[in-house]
Amino acid sequence: MRSSLHARWAVGVSAAAVTGLAITTALGSPTFADPPTADSSDFRAQVTSAGVGEHLDAFQAIAEANDGTRASGTQGYDDSVTYVVEQLEAAGYSPTVQEFEFPFFQELSTATFEQVSPDDITYTTPDDFSTMTYSGSDDVTAVVEAVDTDGTAGASTSGCEAEDFASFTAGNIALMQRGSCAFGQKAANAVTAGAVGAIIFNSGANGAVDSFAGTLGSPSDIPVIGTSLAIGQDLLAPTGTEVHLATDTISEIRTTSNVIAEAAGEEDEDRVVQAGAHLDGVIEGAGINDNGSGSAALLEIAEAMADESPRKTVRFSWWGAEELGLLGSEHYVADLAANDPEALDAIELYLNFDMVGSPNYVRFVYDGDNSTYGEAEGAATGPKGSGNIEKTFHDYFASQELASEETPFSGRSDYGPFIAEGIPSGGLFTGAEGVKTEEQAELYGGEAGVAYDPCYHADCDDISNVSMDAVEEMSGAMAHAVYLYAVNARSVKAPTPSALPEQSTGEKRAEAHDYDAPNHHAKRR
Repeated sequence: MRSSLHARWAVGVSAAAVTGLAITTALGSPTFADPPTADSSDFRAQVTSAGVGEHLDAFQAIAEANDGTRASGTQGYDDSVTYVVEQLEAAGYSPTVQEFEFPFFQELSTATFEQVSPDDITYTTPDDFSTMTYSGSDDVTAVVEAVDTDGTAGASTSGCEAEDFASFTAGNIALMQRGSCAFGQKAANAVTAGAVGAIIFNSGANGAVDSFAGTLGSPSDIPVIGTSLAIGQDLLAPTGTEVHLATDTISEIRTTSNVIAEAAGEEDEDRVVQAGAHLDGVIEGAGINDNGSGSAALLEIAEAMADESPRKTVRFSWWGAEELGLLGSEHYVADLAANDPEALDAIELYLNFDMVGSPNYVRFVYDGDNSTYGEAEGAATGPKGSGNIEKTFHDYFASQELASEETPFSGRSDYGPFIAEGIPSGGLFTGAEGVKTEEQAELYGGEAGVAYDPCYHADCDDISNVSMDAVEEMSGAMAHAVYLYAVNARSVKAPTPSALPEQSTGEKRAEAHDYDAPNHHAKRR
């Protein structure tokens, strides 16, 4: 059934319930002009938690049929793509599958790291060491040789330059200190010098002393691990210390894909509202909360939008290889920038939905204007209009008398490539490995002192790891925002005629046409 949307958007959820607004303000409500409004109630009624649940069940079944995973580069991911495409086609879309190559990594069994001489010491993972992502696979016993380090705690350039290996003995294991350059650069220099393995120990700078995991960025030919400052220092002396290092990995280039589908705009076809969620999970589990939840909710919204007549074009996106570094969204944005910059410019805003069903959830909204988080907290810059999107979500939750609060706009999910191109962005998140506070437990329920998602990046992230209450609340907010920006003629960047409030910091607001005055979510990596 098709219906006219444009007659309904004068009345909206911005007439929020007073109690809801009080909750949001108490958490540090941002200060900016009102976003567009629209009555999304009829549209939201078509987006049900039962419908989202059916898609989640399908993702679970796909994982169970494919060794328990839906990670990019596996059959489980390919089957997830097929499922999303089939559902979109059944709804009337003509989806595009955008393939791209990416570096795939899987650790097949637990690595071994032990000192052979002069002492007999067996190290354990992850307490003492971790295999680097994209480590090569091999079993070697060799002498450890320090590369431009004496183990002094602090900033180090160890292994960053080819010259650091000028006297290195081929066939040894390179021992390097963390710092100054990428792990992949250190490992690549070690390979060139003839090392048969690499051990990178923590720097000791700013308290960084523990064992750590890292990524090389691309496949390496040798085993590479990260370890603690203390172990690194111990391996430095005496000269000639010998270790046994064995890793069992797959580290290679594979092909994966994004899925893109559009509902064409009825009046402003060249103005695009884009919404996305990553479809892949980690290799360790089914990835039902992370991020089957966002993908399933987005699919339910796309199915509802197929029966509507949006003013602007609505583009839905399911990204591949997010878990290995936002690779799908980066490929998509880079491809547009290189081959169709006008199409990139046509994207008015991007909405990101990554983990919206965490079992111990909080209703997090990306801090688009940095009113709560700033550069000191590692926040990224939200392009003008991002704060407007943030307010849209806060206003919606207030209208439902639900608390919400900010999460750092950190660039750790698929909005990162979009904000790098100056595209206003925002979205929702219900929490990952962070721990719920007492105050949050009082506001949202759940258990204080426990992670928002105790199964984050673990094999227990299955269908039992999803709060359907969270899914229902967040999918309603998702549907509202997609609908609002799809039917409204105003740009997310456009100011309202009303006077603008002062920033909470007391700094002067920008000119009216820059009302968002951005400076700078948060997942992981």
